[in-house]
Amino acid sequence: MSTPASPAAASAPMAADVPGADADTRPASSGRRGRSRRPRSARRNRIGVLQALGIALVLFGSLFPFYWMLSTAVDPNPMSRGASLLPGGFTLEHFRYVLVDANFLRYVRISLIVALGTVLASGILALLAAVAVARFRFRLRTVVLVMVLMVQMVPLEALVIPLFLQARNLQMLNSLLGLVIVYLAFSLPFAIWNLRGFVAAVPKELEEAAYIDGANWFRMFWSVLLPLVAPGLVATSVFSFITAWNEFIFALTFMQDSSKYTVGVGLRTFFTQNTADWGSIMAASTIIAMPVVIFFVLVQRNLASGLTSGAVKG
Repeated sequence: MSTPASPAAASAPMAADVPGADADTRPASSGRRGRSRRPRSARRNRIGVLQALGIALVLFGSLFPFYWMLSTAVDPNPMSRGASLLPGGFTLEHFRYVLVDANFLRYVRISLIVALGTVLASGILALLAAVAVARFRFRLRTVVLVMVLMVQMVPLEALVIPLFLQARNLQMLNSLLGLVIVYLAFSLPFAIWNLRGFVAAVPKELEEAAYIDGANWFRMFWSVLLPLVAPGLVATSVFSFITAWNEFIFALTFMQDSSKYTVGVGLRTFFTQNTADWGSIMAASTIIAMPVVIFFVLVQRNLASGLTSGAVKG
């Protein structure tokens, strides 16, 4: 004898045979998912639009001064331009006057010597000091770091007269070496503090592994530590270059010979007592800005600080 089917078992096939049973439930759930996704996508679109507007405003604020400088440099008559966003014409006469008649390239050459000397000296000294502070333990190490930061807090204007008197006593006025030493004193604290973080981020296991393999200290420094600290070294080099390139007060005070003026002091020669040649000033300013842009483009790939990721697997 066959046993009668239970009510649940009997109702299951009947529910499966009903054509509209699943159709009634599935669209409702999919509709709820669709309604929940639409607000999220709309909110993401609004956030993306706001981010794009913010980036556009930042780019406009950053690039507009450079555009105004360049457009004024190529304007034949910048004094009559007023508030117009477009120049009244196009000419390269201002650049010809700055480069040929005013011989502005001599100021560029002096500034390149001073800036590159500052970058080279600060890079070497700051890296050695950062290794000493980050790797070795000695008394008053924290005091040394605090003193390094306190040097950055001293305003430059307060040191002009003492440093001028000291340079005069050492017979280093009108000396490019004296100017490099002054710039080095102001760029070293930031460079040491910045490179200390990069050196401390390098795992000690890499140096220990190189030591076990028979490498001496110089080999470890050159082959292990230096490649990993290169991004920080590049970042500090950019800071040192810009500091030495754009400085004006000490260059004006220490360099009393016009043949040893830097670009900042050389730009002052286009200002007279009653008028200012704005076309030549903007042309010279464009020339001053180009080495900094070129230097940044050459080193910008090495500014990332993530080269140590994945160096130690575990």
